[in-house]
Amino acid sequence: MDLDFVCVHSGRPVTELTRRDVARALLAVPSGVALVAAPDLRRALTAVGNPLSPSFWESTKKTLGAIEAGQATVGDVQRWLESTGTEPLLITRGFFVWPEEEERGPVAREMFDRLVSYLEERVTAGEIDPDALARGDAGARSAYEGMQESWLNAPLPDGRVPVTVVSEEQDEELFAAWDEEEAFALGELRRILAELPVPDRPASDLRAACVQLRQVLADPGYPGNVLRACAGYGAEPLPADDEELWLTVTAGIAGPISDLPEEDDLPERFADLEGELSHEDSVLAALCAIHHADWLAVVAALARRGPGVLASPERIARFIAESEDIDVRMDDPEDLDAAETLFSSVTPLWACLGIVDRSEVLTPLGRWGLPKALERAWS
Repeated sequence: MDLDFVCVHSGRPVTELTRRDVARALLAVPSGVALVAAPDLRRALTAVGNPLSPSFWESTKKTLGAIEAGQATVGDVQRWLESTGTEPLLITRGFFVWPEEEERGPVAREMFDRLVSYLEERVTAGEIDPDALARGDAGARSAYEGMQESWLNAPLPDGRVPVTVVSEEQDEELFAAWDEEEAFALGELRRILAELPVPDRPASDLRAACVQLRQVLADPGYPGNVLRACAGYGAEPLPADDEELWLTVTAGIAGPISDLPEEDDLPERFADLEGELSHEDSVLAALCAIHHADWLAVVAALARRGPGVLASPERIARFIAESEDIDVRMDDPEDLDAAETLFSSVTPLWACLGIVDRSEVLTPLGRWGLPKALERAWS
């Protein structure tokens, strides 16, 4: 590793190299190599009139030594990189987090580079003191954090607000990935169902289940409030058609549409960060945490086995682990425990819909309706 490597890595001529450029280049090679190369880099930069500063080189030696000794945490290294004065904070005061470098979209890359340029201008103007940052000066660090927070939340000349446009791009990427995963799962579900006989519609069971369901939904407490949130039902009247009602609610369990209605004490409930979620909030969180692949594995297994198969959380976790329909490895007992825990929130709701009976055994109604509801959720 030499000065040419640093220039190529940063894309800058030697006279324009910053502390951040050198630090990032040193982190791009094994720590032992970086430790050996650092003194030569210092001499070479001094020779061309760009010596950086003693504080930077002292912090460099200390950080690289800690990395080589296995004593540096990821946070330590990030803090050192940020102390160069031109590295954007990984997490800001407003809890904005930059995407990983390889995961940044065009907008995030542009805004990140703009912020680096802005910070370089502030260093040149003397408004940021990298040596004070390297020494761990609390005042310098606070000013550095505030400067970045202000820049992220202030409109650019074209009117864009960096923190907003980066977050919007991340949301778009997340939604696109979600839609792609959902479309693939839907295709696989339809392929599997096409190979199975179509079950008869259990009209009497559906009618009886909906009588019970309407009573449950009229109750303001659990599980009615969770099922209404899953289906997206507010204060409007419920559908008169039993099949429409049942399929909508069942589909909502696999893809909840809304949150629980806000309560008057909501700010107070969430002000206590040490407090636990309510049972209803925990159930909805669990439903939202179940992956498409897990739903596919479970519903495919139940559809193939038919009424009478045990559908307890423990058995469902096994269905996922043993499924040949999905590419998921669950070799660790903790993985099975996690799946079992998530579906422990599902089976009581299924019982309210007549999908499973009191013994957690799949019913004819569950065999008929679960695949239909899952297809609806993903369509």
